[in-house]
Amino acid sequence: QVQLVESGGGLVQAGGSLRLSCVVSGRTFSTYGMGWFRQAPGKEREFVATINRNGDNTVYADSVKGRFTISRDNAKITVYLQMNSLKTEDTALYYCAIMKPRTIWPRRDETAYDYWGQGTQVTVSS
Repeated sequence: QVQLVESGGGLVQAGGSLRLSCVVSGRTFSTYGMGWFRQAPGKEREFVATINRNGDNTVYADSVKGRFTISRDNAKITVYLQMNSLKTEDTALYYCAIMKPRTIWPRRDETAYDYWGQGTQVTVSS
């Protein structure tokens, strides 16, 4: 079974930084694009960022562009989300996800991803 496990969330003051990690098992990681999504209480889950299988192309939501960086280390079977200049509106449960087989990158919609992690909480205070 494909599994994704996120870590690195926590409580941080506005303007601070966090780095999220997501370790993948059960699928040939280097073959698939990856994505980060987030969901705040009472809100719909929204797209944050995605990275292609080679790690040389990325796409970001406008709300995080210039502040967040998605990257991957295929040798470590891990995708990262570096979050800088955090704002209170970044507070959410963050999920990583792996793209479905034969799905062309990039995709911002949830339907393009078939396995999801359990989420890691990011809380930004002011």
